[in-house]
Amino acid sequence: MKRLFVMLTAILAVFALTPAAPAGATTRFDRELKARIVLAQAYADSRPGDTGIVLRDRWTGAVYRSQAAGTLIWACSTPKLAMVVDLLLRDDSGAVKLTAEDRDLMHRMLNSSDDAAAHTLWTRYGGEAEFAKRFPSYGMTDMRFTDQHPHHWGWILTTANDLDRLIGYVLTKLPSRHRDYIVREMRSVDVNQQWGVWGAGAPARPGNKNGWSDDNDDGSWIMNSVGFVGPHERYTLSLMNNTKVIQNGYETGQETTTKISEILFKGYFKG
Repeated sequence: MKRLFVMLTAILAVFALTPAAPAGATTRFDRELKARIVLAQAYADSRPGDTGIVLRDRWTGAVYRSQAAGTLIWACSTPKLAMVVDLLLRDDSGAVKLTAEDRDLMHRMLNSSDDAAAHTLWTRYGGEAEFAKRFPSYGMTDMRFTDQHPHHWGWILTTANDLDRLIGYVLTKLPSRHRDYIVREMRSVDVNQQWGVWGAGAPARPGNKNGWSDDNDDGSWIMNSVGFVGPHERYTLSLMNNTKVIQNGYETGQETTTKISEILFKGYFKG
């Protein structure tokens, strides 16, 4: 591993660390994180399938996007996060009046990725006609449905870039009470979602919304994770892994996404 670290650090300059920041902002990751990015990308490249990665430093504006960051992959359960955003904003506007039951269903969607809760809220509050028309305004501008599957939260194609914009919307555009609620939910997810971004480790104080399914036509698995790490949710990380693996695809993708986050952040935050 040490030899690999030295080799990859030496070729760091060939990797494009794409800045996306306002004028005057620092657009560089620090030296340690740059080296970690190279290691994480090399690991992702060694794993089955395609993995879209977007890492963002919200304080400096620095962004790293893997080559597959714009690849359309089934979103699985990650749109549940956009559904919660939409419902909270519709309730604020008076367009809907969320009940205690609705809020419990929202908690279940975020905490354990409860599909039945998502089905109920999707149907109750307008389905595609209502939710999907607003998802792009929360950052999901690449998303699309297909003619082969129902136009439903569980059958949306999206990209790691979309998930990056979505988590950015949550952290920077929502009223503080909604942002804080979602951050608390994402930091306290059930054990079935403690992988992917969660691999950053407890000192990083991660939070995530994950999605997983064998939705590919051949039955191979997709494993996705979007969330944040660090003090004041400084870093956001979006991971979409189309494993292209059928047997043990869930375990393969869980390992891939968790290890990427671990490489990036385990031991990075001191104290």
